Amino acid sequence: MSDTPRSLNFIEQIIEEDLRATHDQKELRFRFPPEPNGYLHIGHASAICLNFGLGLRYGAPVNLRFDDTNPAKEEKAYVDAIKRDVAWLGFKWDTERYASDYFQQLYDWAVELIKSGKAYVDSQTSEEMAQQKGTPTRAGSPSPFRDRTVEENLSLFKRMKAGEFPEGTHVLRAKINMQSDNMLMRDPIMYRVLHKAHHRTNTEWCIYPMYDWTHGESDYIEQVSHSLCTLEFLPHRELYDWFLDQVCEPGKLRPKQREFARRNLSHTVVSKRKLLRLVEEGVVSSWDDPRMPTISGLRRRGYTAESIRNFSDTIGIAKRDNLIDVSLLEFHAREHLNKITPRVMAVLDPLKVVITNYPEGGVEWLTAENSPEDDALGSREVPFSRELYIEKADFREQANKKFFRLKLGGEVRLKNGYIIKAESCTKDADGNVVEVQCTYDAKSRSGSGTPESLRRVKGTLHWVSVAHALPVQVRLYDRLFTHESPDTQKDTDFMEFLNPNSLEVVTGYVEPSLSTAQVEDRYQFQRLGYFCVDPDSSKEQLVFNRTVGLRDSWAKIQDAK
Repeated sequence: MSDTPRSLNFIEQIIEEDLRATHDQKELRFRFPPEPNGYLHIGHASAICLNFGLGLRYGAPVNLRFDDTNPAKEEKAYVDAIKRDVAWLGFKWDTERYASDYFQQLYDWAVELIKSGKAYVDSQTSEEMAQQKGTPTRAGSPSPFRDRTVEENLSLFKRMKAGEFPEGTHVLRAKINMQSDNMLMRDPIMYRVLHKAHHRTNTEWCIYPMYDWTHGESDYIEQVSHSLCTLEFLPHRELYDWFLDQVCEPGKLRPKQREFARRNLSHTVVSKRKLLRLVEEGVVSSWDDPRMPTISGLRRRGYTAESIRNFSDTIGIAKRDNLIDVSLLEFHAREHLNKITPRVMAVLDPLKVVITNYPEGGVEWLTAENSPEDDALGSREVPFSRELYIEKADFREQANKKFFRLKLGGEVRLKNGYIIKAESCTKDADGNVVEVQCTYDAKSRSGSGTPESLRRVKGTLHWVSVAHALPVQVRLYDRLFTHESPDTQKDTDFMEFLNPNSLEVVTGYVEPSLSTAQVEDRYQFQRLGYFCVDPDSSKEQLVFNRTVGLRDSWAKIQDAK
């Protein structure tokens, strides 16, 4: 690890300036505030790493707060999934909070704003409200209900709370400035009527606060020092501060909102609405489908928490949105998996090899090293027999000098085993090779110490013994979209860019040491890539997901098209 201190990102620079000017380090507190209306995705991972990383850097607490103000879209199942994902990434929150914890306090503050003439009940339709709010180039006009008396507003608001009105009939608006250049300041809505059961409060409330009213006040209640949001909330900062002006008491810490850029990932979408559409239309099997950019999907595919944290650290924090190539995420997956995964042998497209001079019925157990990266992973015994499977692509009847795999008259070494020579092959009625007949050099076994074992041949192949091979289902995943930015193309639905080859399911054969593999166990299938045991596995059949290949082949494949 380098001893050179890394430079501070601009968020850390803001915090350092505040510590020098106004804040004591003991006052620092951060929060991660997801809405429980879907699963967290890779974009959230960056926000999680930022907030919890700051907590670790400054020894400050970090709250996990659920922004649960829209019961129409929120579920406890999403809450549970979010908690599971944050914990899996390796972070511990100080306290678990909910915006719904503050419903009564928010309501009481809203009543005070009505009493001070800073909020009113508006009875316009949503269409009328949109019209009178104006446009970015045309100032808004006052609502015909803007000058209701305090008494009338209080009465209507209490009746809204009591459930006397249907949805859409009334809203509570802050009375700010209908001429403001910032449209968010043109009398924003604070409450709307929603007759929906809430996952925590059930039917106790039938009015629910809007995000802008809830956000800053929740930060204030929790005494969050720095409220970090993505860049689209920059225009909201003025309203965030206005609402805080109405409730902050002298001597209490006032939260500060600051914004950082989204880091969008290529060849995917991260909008919860679009991800939900993929689930509902059956494009993917679920929120944790391994093709999804959700944290749950990445975990199921075989990504490690460390690889995602390293990815987030590499892309850093910026002030402008940009598109990050998914290859960078895959690089971090390979880099970490290479260090921690045992090597095993698997064949996904089998071709039978018969070693004609090997004893029929003979079996020997060869010692194989589990990892050149970690001696602690030890070794295992692999069965070798007369009949083996190799990959079809590893044999050609005839090939040029640059083909270093098996060809008629040519020799290769079998990994951890013997040198074999292809003598002949058998074809089916369509001319496809279905079996290769080989001979082996009985003195060439790897590690035996004989001169023959040290003889060099240019090709080394992985293999499995036919008699001992364990048939498994293997799911070969690829990028979900063919376009690097599928949701930013004008006049084209993002679904038009779905990759028809994002999933291929094959029957493969693995060595018998994998018979005890457990869900989420990760392996390197030698020469093929990194694979993970899927939860769909059963005692009868293991299911493996391909996490990433050994190399980034996407660009090469696209260039060849």
